[in-house]
Amino acid sequence: MHDSDAIIALHGLRKTYRDFWRRPTTQAVRGIDLTVRRGEVLGLLGPNGSGKSTTIKLILGLLHPSAGSIRVLGARPRDTATKARIGYLPEVTCLHPFLTPRETLFYYAGLFGLGRGQARGRVDALIRMVGLEHAADRPVGEFSKGMGQRVGLAQALVNNPDLLILDEPTSGLDPVGCREVKDWVRLLAASGKTVLMTSHLLADVEDVCDRIAILCEGQVRAEGRVQELLQRPGAVRFTVEGLTDAQI
Repeated sequence: MHDSDAIIALHGLRKTYRDFWRRPTTQAVRGIDLTVRRGEVLGLLGPNGSGKSTTIKLILGLLHPSAGSIRVLGARPRDTATKARIGYLPEVTCLHPFLTPRETLFYYAGLFGLGRGQARGRVDALIRMVGLEHAADRPVGEFSKGMGQRVGLAQALVNNPDLLILDEPTSGLDPVGCREVKDWVRLLAASGKTVLMTSHLLADVEDVCDRIAILCEGQVRAEGRVQELLQRPGAVRFTVEGLTDAQI
């Protein structure tokens, strides 16, 4: 695989959080090597506290790594031109409650420098895509979690990004909302987008991802295609009910 095929390349990535006196407190990421290839949907899977969100923030340039290297779209994460080619949906969607979805999308389109005519066509198309025509001019503060997630996804796509990063996109959604998010991811993948999405639930990623990387305690413990990981021999899972903590 040529370097030109790597949309995200992480090598020996480490992140240690420090306190006010610069003393190490938490090793959130402990030597991650990971590649996301062009046109691929990669699922970053792991329990809460495994380092998923920290890894995402490092890729986005919101945090500086303690060690290792990061290349995103062939550049460093803090490169401004590179950021213009990335769409990001955070785990907690921070939308202005007094703006409507239409106003929200026009605002972000302006941040990306889209002209008014181009922005109008883009906003209308995204509102149709996420099924918000009936609520396009209602304040976002009135929306449910699922409707807010739709606005967040549209916001992440307003710049027509080459790379889409979704942090826990199905968190807090009902089964119908989860299915809609998965359908959108498949649609975007079919259009050639590269997608990196995180989750702590295998069911959220196994239907849509080409590959998954399983994180635990800041390290990649397993990586590969979903069916390869699910079919590994020698893996046994026990489900037992009614045990006390002492018995476990």
